[in-house]
Amino acid sequence: MKSTYDRLTDILVNQFEARPEEIRPDITFEELELDSLFLVELGLVIRRDLNVEIGEDDATPRSTVADVVKLIEDQLNPAS
Repeated sequence: MKSTYDRLTDILVNQFEARPEEIRPDITFEELELDSLFLVELGLVIRRDLNVEIGEDDATPRSTVADVVKLIEDQLNPAS
């Protein structure tokens, strides 16, 4: 099974045409030249593909890929 990071990377590459060599945990969406409109669309794709809700205020262009991975994982694996 793919890690959350790998799944998010696949989404960024396959649906948003990000270049795989640019994606790393500490890069921001702003550095990937993906704006706030992109983040709304990304939230919809994550909800559809991963069944996780990312709120509009949860991720910003200055959020890193690792930040969004953590948001996803927090919802997939809530503390018991």
